[in-house]
Amino acid sequence: MKRKDISIKGYTSIRNDIISLLDQARHISARTVNVVMTAVYWNIGRRIIEFEQYGASRAKYGGALLSKLSEDLNGRFSRGFSVDNLETMRLFYLAYPVNQKSETVSRKSKKSKIMSSNLDFSALATRFPLPWSHYVLLLRRVKQAIARDFYEAEAIRGGWTVRQLDRQIETQFFERTALSVNKKSMLIKGNKRQSNDHVSIEEEIKDPFVLEFLGLKDEYSESELEEALIHHLENFLLELGADFAFIGRQRRLRVGNEWYRVDLLFFHRKLRCLVIIDLKIGRFTHADAGQMHLYINYAKEHWMREGENPPVGLILCASRDTAVAHYALEGLSSRDMAAEYMTTLPKEKTIAEKLNKARDLIEKNRSKPRRSRLDRD
Repeated sequence: MKRKDISIKGYTSIRNDIISLLDQARHISARTVNVVMTAVYWNIGRRIIEFEQYGASRAKYGGALLSKLSEDLNGRFSRGFSVDNLETMRLFYLAYPVNQKSETVSRKSKKSKIMSSNLDFSALATRFPLPWSHYVLLLRRVKQAIARDFYEAEAIRGGWTVRQLDRQIETQFFERTALSVNKKSMLIKGNKRQSNDHVSIEEEIKDPFVLEFLGLKDEYSESELEEALIHHLENFLLELGADFAFIGRQRRLRVGNEWYRVDLLFFHRKLRCLVIIDLKIGRFTHADAGQMHLYINYAKEHWMREGENPPVGLILCASRDTAVAHYALEGLSSRDMAAEYMTTLPKEKTIAEKLNKARDLIEKNRSKPRRSRLDRD
């Protein structure tokens, strides 16, 4: 039946008011969830650190602790507590401990009061005014504390979306501002939002971190997408022939007080060397190369056996736009050896194409409409 249009004087005004009200309410709802989520994750990180620091006997079980927690928490809450995510929570507390005196905009005027046993959401909302996705970017992509404080302060001051923060980190806004003669002009220019920086209210609500925290299964979380891509890559390399021998997944290593994990570890029989594979969901950065070199140096010292050649690293970055594969050949003794590695190993272009196809397939499958129970019956 065709709807009959009725002309009501002033209708446009009330309709727009209600739409604005609902949009505002949805934005506040997403922000409220983020406040709670950030508070909980900070406290989880705190409890992990305090547990580790309760005597040397516990500290030496750091890696085992995260693995055990991941298994038990995912068993109870289904998802959201991978070892990598728990490590991010741990790093979150280390970067923002109880007694930290931050210089960010939000912390100058109020003194945070953090309860030792309960969640003081009002205090933590003041202390951590950005969404959890912003802090994940800051922790994973910005290593220097001074740069992290700068990006956090500017994100608060300018109301940056997570895409805007990602772009500013990618283009080294901190370094460019530090070198600039006219810093005020740089800061004003940096706060101008570009078209690609916009995040809709729907995207805020459907943020994978929010869905994961609430236990809502609407789409892949970042960790699930990463897990699916690793599975595809593992099968792809094993299908290449007998040269690749699988050793392990999520292999953990500790350098100083920092824990890391290698996504895939293979042994190449012809080259007689370990192949370390690290997957990133996002664009390739110089920090990725630096981290891989750390893995290679660690593997040479702790994992390489007598008679083996130096390990090789393979960095894989799967962004929404394209995929990048990059070999790290640090530590090879000669150009001839490097040439042999490059001619024997799969081509970077081939691996990047496979990674792209795998992501497209995963995205396509997740976008398919789900059949309801009534449809199946």
